[in-house]
Amino acid sequence: MTGAVTGVPANPGRALGTARLVRSVDDFGRLRPGDVLVCRTTDPAWTPLFHLAAAIVTETGGLLSHAAIVARECRIPAVVGAADAMTLLPDGAQVLVDGALGTVTGVAR
Repeated sequence: MTGAVTGVPANPGRALGTARLVRSVDDFGRLRPGDVLVCRTTDPAWTPLFHLAAAIVTETGGLLSHAAIVARECRIPAVVGAADAMTLLPDGAQVLVDGALGTVTGVAR
């Protein structure tokens, strides 16, 4: 993976983990502790995943979105409003999420 995905910095902190693309509730079982949850958006049904994830990246949302609020409650880095994150971040790639800068960058293995 090259380059970076940028969005709204929703909760500060940095986390390194495996990008796990979760498209629907049917994919919830794919997320493992320490993975970076990458999704289009979240709603209350997604809340249990925040306790597993090292960080959250969503394609939609802002500072008052569900993902941003719950990430702050769980004290994990979050980047929201990261357009095309589901396309640009390969499932299984090692990524570094910087919730203060609003960036997600690939990390060479």
